[in-house]
Amino acid sequence: MLRGPIPHARRPAPAYWADVMSSPEQTPAKQMEPLVATEVSTIASSGGLADRYAAALYAHADESFALDAVVAEMETLGRLIDQSADFRRMLESPLIDVKTATSASLAVLEQNGFGKAVRDFVGVVAANRRLRSLRDIVAAFATLVAERRGIVTAHVVSAHPLSDVQRQQLRGRLIEAGYGNVNIDEKVDADLLGGLVVRIGARLYDTSLKSRLQRLQYAMKGAA
Repeated sequence: MLRGPIPHARRPAPAYWADVMSSPEQTPAKQMEPLVATEVSTIASSGGLADRYAAALYAHADESFALDAVVAEMETLGRLIDQSADFRRMLESPLIDVKTATSASLAVLEQNGFGKAVRDFVGVVAANRRLRSLRDIVAAFATLVAERRGIVTAHVVSAHPLSDVQRQQLRGRLIEAGYGNVNIDEKVDADLLGGLVVRIGARLYDTSLKSRLQRLQYAMKGAA
């Protein structure tokens, strides 16, 4: 649950985000100056929207010698989004204006002890009206970190947040399947009703109740 007063929006995020985040789209934050760092622009110029944002954050955190701290906080941010229905509703609501969404997002991050780099990053995401994509950006960042560190990422979608026991059981199954060095990226989707959807690279394992019901429905149609 989101608590406490919402403070005024913080000052615009540092200028090094602007060009990365506005390519190919234009950022509405007039105060942001063009990015000069060629390396960051090059990294962020390819891939989808979530990949571009993730690459920009990774490059900045790496150059600032803050990569480990940012990686840990982005993992925490993913869990926060998954576990807080209020926070998810705020991120996904099309009815909240940019200024209010930015202020509310930064207030939540500050209350939960997030550092300046991640707060500034989320501020830019909010200013660019991309808060609805924040969870996807977190997942893309986790994938990028895993790739750079030689770790396989298992993207796991469940109807409810996994418990510690379920997480350990899942990791055990993945190890049995040959994925020893694996990072689990979790996401919640209530539409699944139950079960899991696990994606590792091009492989998809769907044991969700939603898919089972769909397969049953197709089978019943075929038998009719």
